[in-house]
Amino acid sequence: MSDFLQELEELECFQKNATIRIETLGNFRAWRNQEKIEAKDWGRDKTIQLLQYLISNRQRNALHKEKIMDNLWDDWNDRDFKVALHGINKVLEPNRPSRTEAQFIIRQGVSYQIDLTKVWIDAEALEQYITIGNKSLNTDKYIAKRAYQNAIKLYNGSYLPNRIYEDWTSEEREKTQLLILGAYITLAEILIDENPLESIRLAQNAIAIDATWEDAYRVQMKAYIKKGNRPQAIKTYMKCEVILEEEYGISPLPETKKLLQEIEAIQ
Repeated sequence: MSDFLQELEELECFQKNATIRIETLGNFRAWRNQEKIEAKDWGRDKTIQLLQYLISNRQRNALHKEKIMDNLWDDWNDRDFKVALHGINKVLEPNRPSRTEAQFIIRQGVSYQIDLTKVWIDAEALEQYITIGNKSLNTDKYIAKRAYQNAIKLYNGSYLPNRIYEDWTSEEREKTQLLILGAYITLAEILIDENPLESIRLAQNAIAIDATWEDAYRVQMKAYIKKGNRPQAIKTYMKCEVILEEEYGISPLPETKKLLQEIEAIQ
């Protein structure tokens, strides 16, 4: 078994079997031992905010309590943090014996972070799948396709859409969007020869996220030519041209124009 395949299968297994599973893309939902955690179980919104902040900063080193509170709440006190942290641990570990360390939220003095070896998070898994896809792209197309497809299945919408106006979510939201756009286009390019209609669908999904994503128009143009639909390929270029002019006042890139010329030259 290749290292990439092993990584992929371990990630798929973790997705299915993790004790705590959290979705952040398109909505915020969580499961404990395959049982959905209801919104009312969290109690105060500050409990959810604290968990979401830890998720958003999961790839950083343990975060100091005061920094967390400064970024989360304008008017805070130490009790806010204690109550919110207790709320998280109570929901995630309702049967944890008193005076024992929490499993899922790691504490190092007055710094905290979420344990990614025990908590499955869709945004984290999406990034890991895409990483596997990118690494295996030139050596094993089967693994790359499977990894990108797994990532795409996880994308149900923008990261934490109910926190769209919170500064502490913007970096993760932008990163996730770029990752999924890249996954759509790379998978679409892989599939052009064997399934051009699927390539068109994937490119359309990318455009639905960002109408100015020029790579998606080029993929569609190539896929339409593969289907023998030259008029639709030209129409796709024209749509791209209009969108870029309307949004940014620019014309398509030279490589997009060159592709149009090649299509127009087809007899």
